[in-house]
Amino acid sequence: MDVSQYLDIFIDETKEHLQNLNEHLLVLEREPENESTINEIFRAAHSLKGMSATMGFTRMQRLTHDMENVLSEIRNGKMKVSSDLVDILFKGLDALEAYLANIQATSSEGEEDNEEIINALNNILKGKKAETATPAEAVKAEATKVEATKVEATKVAGRKENVQQAEAAGDSSKMKFKTIRLEEHEKKAIVKAGMMDLNVIGVTIYLVETCMLKGARAFMINRAIEEHGEIIKLFPSAQDLEDEKYDFDYSAFIITKESPEVIVDAIMKVSEVKEAVADYIKLSDDDIASNTEAIKKEEATAQIKLFTDTGNAKQGQAAAQKTTAKQLTNRSVRVDIDKLDVLMNLVSELIIAKNGLVSRSSEILELQDAAFREHIEYLERVTTNIHEAVMKTRMVPIESVVNRFPRMIRDLSKQLNKEMELYMTGEDTELDRTVIDEIGDPLMHLLRNAADHGLEPAEERKRLGKNPVGSIYLNAYQDGNSVVIEVKDDGGGINIEKIKKVAIQRGVITEEQAQRMEDKDVIDILFRPSFSTSDKVTEVSGRGVGLDVVKTKIESLGGEIEARSKMGEGSSFIIRLPLTLAIIQSLMVVIGGEKYALPLGNIQSIEEIGKDEIKTIQGKEVINLRGNVIPIIRLGNILECASGEQPKDLLIIIVKKGSRLAGMVVDELIGQLEIVYKSIGKYIKGHKIISGATILGNGEIALILDVNSLV
Repeated sequence: MDVSQYLDIFIDETKEHLQNLNEHLLVLEREPENESTINEIFRAAHSLKGMSATMGFTRMQRLTHDMENVLSEIRNGKMKVSSDLVDILFKGLDALEAYLANIQATSSEGEEDNEEIINALNNILKGKKAETATPAEAVKAEATKVEATKVEATKVAGRKENVQQAEAAGDSSKMKFKTIRLEEHEKKAIVKAGMMDLNVIGVTIYLVETCMLKGARAFMINRAIEEHGEIIKLFPSAQDLEDEKYDFDYSAFIITKESPEVIVDAIMKVSEVKEAVADYIKLSDDDIASNTEAIKKEEATAQIKLFTDTGNAKQGQAAAQKTTAKQLTNRSVRVDIDKLDVLMNLVSELIIAKNGLVSRSSEILELQDAAFREHIEYLERVTTNIHEAVMKTRMVPIESVVNRFPRMIRDLSKQLNKEMELYMTGEDTELDRTVIDEIGDPLMHLLRNAADHGLEPAEERKRLGKNPVGSIYLNAYQDGNSVVIEVKDDGGGINIEKIKKVAIQRGVITEEQAQRMEDKDVIDILFRPSFSTSDKVTEVSGRGVGLDVVKTKIESLGGEIEARSKMGEGSSFIIRLPLTLAIIQSLMVVIGGEKYALPLGNIQSIEEIGKDEIKTIQGKEVINLRGNVIPIIRLGNILECASGEQPKDLLIIIVKKGSRLAGMVVDELIGQLEIVYKSIGKYIKGHKIISGATILGNGEIALILDVNSLV
């Protein structure tokens, strides 16, 4: 049977199982006696083994099988969990992730056998047996093993003899399902099937004796059967089949519309099936009569309960609606992200067309009767709703990015020889898929910096009266049209004086500048390319390629990053990202006769300020607005736009970046507009203040200003 059609499902489910294993192994290391965690880990590993065997990925299956052997010993209480054991299991998970990456890229698991990890797992098992058995016990155990082998050989010989006798007796004796005892609930299901004009068929399947993976083969056979009906009983049980606790035959009972011949044909299409025999299942007259009466009584009781519970028609209708709603919430469809990108692009074009129609309708005044205006307003509402609906389909919980970080912090704790814990909140906060794909590396840089630079060694923390175990926090939450992600630690904080000293030594700033700079301006030096205060280069940090990369990536996503710190108490890095990059709400302005767009999310207020209210401090223009001293940015000068005679009062837009405010001088306000972001590529080079462009309703092009680079 061709299993390539199930590859996408295999990849998705393997990712889930690997993440599940990562999370529960971290819990197991902290709580070695937690039985529910041990069982969850074993089940996930067992599922991975079965899935990889079914798909034919033998290297993956072999590694998971050896991991499962170790986990089985832990589960049975024969082995204790140690940090070294968890290290090896984590290496096994890393190897499985490498296999999965190869499968995603090439549909093949590759040629790496990971013998080192497999040998380490087997050595753990051998070491456990050598430690726990005395010489006398070992001799006794070996004798018991030999005796058990003899008994098992006798059983197998007996079973083979029975099969041979059955073959000699013909098909009737091969139908082992006829000798299997049915439980009362199974008989009731068979009678119900008969009342619904469905057939119940019993089948016994014989595999070839050279079959290596009986569990995987049984899984594929059962899947082929389920395409034609519902399996109501397996003998041996499904768990025993999966664990390969059966010889080379097993039986099944199926409720179906098909005939025994159709079921047999479906089974025989699966490779390594030697033979399959099937027939209709018939119950005795007494069984049929007693179960029919019981079913009728149950139906009558259910009807009475329905009327007494609902009370009246309205309550019954509400209950039905509630049930329907509950069923609908569990329905989902997998959609390729490329298809969503196409849909978002079409919505973008629809909004451009809508803006053009609105712009054109305002010019044709004679056509603006009440009905026409209503249609235009309705069109605006519908396009906005479509945009919001499409945006929601693209939203992904940030959990898909941050769930790998607890494992990373655990590894860093060992690598740096520091005790630390990661606390995460807001994992269910959602972001646009394009942002999610890019945010992982910046967050990883910040967490590694917190672990290496932020947290002090345990001895130092004890001396300072702190908890020897350092804390790192990763918090995410939605704030208006933005998502805020905060990475903070309770370490020593950022050493402002050290940054100044290093910056002066490297010629980044002068001593005079250092004396005048505020703390937040000094901290911003850390975001400059190739700047690091680390005295030595390690595998974790010290090359000066961390925070500048983080800032560049965040700003390329239309976001901003701000650092805060307090000596002795810790540091925090706050990232603010837009919910979506494709369509944004903006304020359209005129500067020097040209139209520009300012993202609405950055704007705090719009003020009209008299010229005489503008003061100059250290060569910079500022205004005092309700007790806040705010620097003034003349956009006309920065954009080199020719401006006419300045009016008596200036129109100033107050924008915010983190905790900073700035006032941007514009010539004229046009109004709020929903715009579609278009990249300008390499057409405008070296101008960081321009983030993109948009097409207006009348066909004109307007540039979008990047507020973050201006403040």
